[in-house]
Amino acid sequence: MTLQMILALAILVIMIVLIMTDALPFGAPPILACCLLVVASSLFGADWEVQWDIPYAFAGFTNSTVWMVAFFMAVIAALQKTSFIDKLKDVMLNLVEKGGFKSYVLLLVVVMLGAILMGNTTGYYMLVLTLVATIPYNKKLPTSKLLMPLGFATGNPLVSVNVAMFFGIAVSILEAAGVTEAPSMTGVMVASSIASIAFLAWAIVGYKLLPDHPLADDAAASIEDQNKGKAQDAAPKLASWQEILVILAFVVSVLGMMFASNLGNIAYVLPGLCAFVLLFAKVINFKEMRDGIFSPLILMMGGVIPVANALADSGFTAMIGEMVAGAMGGAMPGFVVVLVFCVLTSVCATFTGSNMGSVFIFAPIAVATCMSLGLNPAAAAVAVTLAGWSGGFLPIDGLPALIMGMGNYTMVEFWKFSVPMYIVKIVFLALGATIAFPM
Repeated sequence: MTLQMILALAILVIMIVLIMTDALPFGAPPILACCLLVVASSLFGADWEVQWDIPYAFAGFTNSTVWMVAFFMAVIAALQKTSFIDKLKDVMLNLVEKGGFKSYVLLLVVVMLGAILMGNTTGYYMLVLTLVATIPYNKKLPTSKLLMPLGFATGNPLVSVNVAMFFGIAVSILEAAGVTEAPSMTGVMVASSIASIAFLAWAIVGYKLLPDHPLADDAAASIEDQNKGKAQDAAPKLASWQEILVILAFVVSVLGMMFASNLGNIAYVLPGLCAFVLLFAKVINFKEMRDGIFSPLILMMGGVIPVANALADSGFTAMIGEMVAGAMGGAMPGFVVVLVFCVLTSVCATFTGSNMGSVFIFAPIAVATCMSLGLNPAAAAVAVTLAGWSGGFLPIDGLPALIMGMGNYTMVEFWKFSVPMYIVKIVFLALGATIAFPM
């Protein structure tokens, strides 16, 4: 390994250790990692092709998705004040109180059904997490037992229908490798659906491993206290026109995030424009807006991106892929080959936050390896493509970071559910791909 690779890996390890040990407040370790990138480049990077200077090290804070989510946090702050949310809380609370574990399973299925149409989008998981976060603590079914599984469920459609993007990526990778026979879209749907059903099975089994506590340190008030109106009486009521404005702002923001690929750059600032409208309307004040935009969750999301870029630009991730391909060498069962590359791709995507980048690093290597071993490369192309969106066992990117932060989970609590979930899903993803595309 080169010195640049070693330094990038060392900074990543330092960041992860600080996150896992809670040595620094949530959101702080990635900022320290950004500073360490600048120091490392200044001391050792005179001859590096890519310098880790200030713009490079803090590039995450000019990332489109980071700003989109940051502005949306301000819109969420306004949404929490509406009677609409109070009514939704009542509906979900009634379901939780009446059904217990049955309601948990029902909520899982409902969210996974919604994912069929919504897809694995920022808007959808923010919508679900926001709704769950509004439910008061209830001993019969604590929200800490809901937020993590329902958050991850947003990326697991019960029946995978909307797989056009994954199909297109897999086809382009195969064509680049000289494979003329394209995989069937039905096969992609089967592989994805098998992985989602495996997730549902684990979420049901893993219910007992989920912790029992309020979602936030200041959410310890019991249901009885909240029913007495202590919180409601203290909160100022919005006028009817303000509530309508908040709902419109929320809907516009969510739709913009869901259709970002169609709307282009304007989709990323729509939540920001909506937040300013709410600020003008005095629904939220500037402190509430500022606290949302610069919350620890946003610092976490923005801070990990430069570390991810440093790993990729140093050549570390590509080197690992080539080493694995070479180590496989001779005859190897097709399922094992697919599983190994699914693990590599999903782990890389988890560490770097780059789903697409991880796929395009490992998928061509996986396809080439299968072709050299005389195996059907379609299974590898499809499985590795889907694996790019199948990580999430570390809270250092997007949805996992939001789940850990909003859920008030410790690292141990997060891992008890997320690590087995990841293992189950990635194994069944590889299995589903080899079933759909026999090797």
